[in-house]
Amino acid sequence: MAEDNQNNQDHSNASFKDQVLRSLRGEEIENDDSASSEHNAQNVSQHNEAEYNRTYRSQPDTQEDPIKRDEMESVGSRSAEHQTRRSDSSEEQSELGSTRSPKEDNSDKRIRKKEDRIVSRIVLIVASVLLLVIAIFGFTFYKYVNAGLQPLDQKDSKLVQVHIPEDSSNKKIANILEDSKVIKSGMVFNYYAKFKNLTDFQAGYYQMSPDMTLDEIGALLREGGTAEPTQLADGKVTIPEGFDIDKIGDAIEKNTNFKKDQFIELMKDQAFFDTMKEKYPELLTSAAEAKDVRYRFEGYLFPATYDYYKEAKLEDFVDQMIAKSNSVIEPFIPMVHAKGMTIQQVLTLASLVEKEGVKEEDRKKIAQVFFNRIAANMPLQSDISILYALGEHKELVTYKDLEVDSPYNLYKNTGYGPGPFDSPSEQAINAVLNPVPNNYLYFVADISTGNVYFAETYEQHQEYVEQYVNKTETEKSE
Repeated sequence: MAEDNQNNQDHSNASFKDQVLRSLRGEEIENDDSASSEHNAQNVSQHNEAEYNRTYRSQPDTQEDPIKRDEMESVGSRSAEHQTRRSDSSEEQSELGSTRSPKEDNSDKRIRKKEDRIVSRIVLIVASVLLLVIAIFGFTFYKYVNAGLQPLDQKDSKLVQVHIPEDSSNKKIANILEDSKVIKSGMVFNYYAKFKNLTDFQAGYYQMSPDMTLDEIGALLREGGTAEPTQLADGKVTIPEGFDIDKIGDAIEKNTNFKKDQFIELMKDQAFFDTMKEKYPELLTSAAEAKDVRYRFEGYLFPATYDYYKEAKLEDFVDQMIAKSNSVIEPFIPMVHAKGMTIQQVLTLASLVEKEGVKEEDRKKIAQVFFNRIAANMPLQSDISILYALGEHKELVTYKDLEVDSPYNLYKNTGYGPGPFDSPSEQAINAVLNPVPNNYLYFVADISTGNVYFAETYEQHQEYVEQYVNKTETEKSE
């Protein structure tokens, strides 16, 4: 190998001498240069080939085609170049990532915070709008329902004839009433009837006016109409359940041309009573035999809504109420006789039950308490009797009131007393004739809730009084 290098060096020196001599002779040396370049290229190629042979051919069993070798070198070069580029790219990305300043990061955070605030503001606005819409809808619906519960026109008492066909649902009846211009909203009346559990409306022809309340209309529909249209009345008089003669007189004077004094005088008229007794003997016989009564008709003027005609007499108007009472009592008469009671006794207890209880189940229990006390020869001790004896309508009965001297004072007097204290409803009458058996002797009502609490002993009763009556009165005074 040293000899080859020496030969190449000697040859190079000779070549250089030749070029100098030719230059001195003025000969062109391009071709020679080319030849020399070619010669040099050959020398380089030979040198490279020698190096290659020393590197690769020295390995045993390795024979490769020069073409394949070139391809491998080319592929290797490209692969190396690709790796170099990827490395450069990674370095560039690394350099880019590492060159982000804290200022740029803070800017991004501010942008994100701003976007969060905008989103939060949008959500708040949308939620506020929804709440406002719900509030407006709720208020509007409340006003609509509240208006629907009121009479259509409190100043319009003109009657219209309304026909309710057979098998009409509450919804259909409500629509008929709205179409007849006697109520504001059929929908409100329908739900009101469901809430009040009014499911026994009857078919027929009715006379109603726009100034009637939903309660009055509901009561009228439960009473039943006429099979055929009737002459339109000049007015309506509604007698609520539990009204006594005095309050009935006020209602008559308010809604008719009759005066309360005229009505009270008629209630004391023995000749008129005898006439009615002849007409309704089964109903009024026991009333005729009663002692120390204030009004013989007390309890016999059934609570309902009645037609008023200007040309009618007061006697005719009162006759309507007695006839209604007779029609309600008539189905109960066999049961009254089976219990060994009189109509006067049944209506007396019913008039107390009407005021002492609200729920039907409570009324049936209260009725049995009265029977238990009568059987034990105990006074009924009902505050209702004291208020009637006083002739006053008070919320609270005092111990002094219990001393009132009257046959209607059932704190002092045992038994049923002279007679009814007000006009009881059919439900109260049924409660007396179908009481719930129990051993209670006392009961007290929580006037704030309407709940009634029953006791078998006086001690337990006093606890209930202290808990549900005295406590309530103390809270009121505070």
